[in-house]
Amino acid sequence: MNQGPRQQLNIELKEPEAEGIYANLAMLTHSPNEIVIDFARVVPGSPKARILSRIIMTPMNARLLQRALDDNLKKFEAQFGEIKVHGQSQSKPIGFQTPDATTPE
Repeated sequence: MNQGPRQQLNIELKEPEAEGIYANLAMLTHSPNEIVIDFARVVPGSPKARILSRIIMTPMNARLLQRALDDNLKKFEAQFGEIKVHGQSQSKPIGFQTPDATTPE
């Protein structure tokens, strides 16, 4: 199926969106037709978090986002090294640990 020549898409980025929002928590839910991603910020010691942004997309667009994120993370790691994920190390823990992160010896 020929879709013809691609059209140029002009994307507008206004000042508030250009500044961005810091989020350190993402919660995902879905229905048969939509994927919902809620972004929030959790402050240590606080028992609650506030949703800062909600993105709703089709499952197909969520898959495309997943592929784009995977591609960008691979490029990032090729340039800056492996991204370490806290709590997933195979080595012995060093320093302060949360009670659930300690292992009996």
